[in-house]
Order: sequence, then C-alpha cells, then structure tokens
Amino acid sequence: MQVFISSAMLADLQLIALAGAPEEICGILFGRDGRVSGYRVAQNVADDPGRHFEIDPVTLIAAEREQREGGEPILGYYHSHPAGTVSPSSTDAQCAAPDGRVWLILNGEDAAAWHSVDPGEIYGRFVAMKLDCADAKGQTAAK
Repeated sequence: MQVFISSAMLADLQLIALAGAPEEICGILFGRDGRVSGYRVAQNVADDPGRHFEIDPVTLIAAEREQREGGEPILGYYHSHPAGTVSPSSTDAQCAAPDGRVWLILNGEDAAAWHSVDPGEIYGRFVAMKLDCADAKGQTAAK
C-alpha cells in the first residue's frame, strides 16, 4: 500500500512539527484510496506531550461526525517525534487501533507512513507504507 501526499502539504506539516517542538504535534489526515487531500491540526491533550500524543477527542469526534454526514473521509492521523526517528514507538503501537488507517510520523525533517493493522510487523501493529510525493499531482495544501 502507498500513501500519496503533495510536497506542499508535507512541507506544511513539517513546519508545524518544527514549530511545536519540543512537544509532539498531532492531527487528522483526510482522503481516500491512499491520497491525502487535507489535514486538520488537533491539540495534543496527552499528559506528557513531550513524550506522547493524544488527539483532542473533540476534534476527532467532530471529524468522525463530518465523515458520517458525507464529509471527507478520515484516512488516518499524523504526529511528530521531535527528537526521534519517524518509526513508530512501542507506545504508538499500544495506542493504535488496528483499523487500517494511515499513521504519518514526522520529525521536522523526515517523514514515514505506516499502516495500522493486526498483526503488524512492527510491535504487532504497524506495516511500513511507501510515502509518495512525486505522484501526488492535483493535490493542494488544503487544511
């Protein structure tokens, strides 16, 4: 499986990640068929946002409601590892539902996409996905 995201959108997310450091930033990715069409920034409401992330439930519930009412589907989530790699952590795996959604992890410089499934190759929850910006033609940096 592959994730397509425009280079402009990925650059926007990297800037948000850099601006949020040293705390982890997070949000929701919208799209279908592996193509990211937009994103929504969410507040990180984790007890320790410097080490973990938790998407603000109000933002997540609103996005789920909009999807049910015919809005853009939720493709997955993004978050940052400001002082780390773009590989999922064991904590990420413990918190991820095996719902097949995309997890985009950024660190302000690099990015990687992961598929949240059961069983996954990494911590029993994630499978690596190809992240493609070159073939994301026609996408805009809609937020």
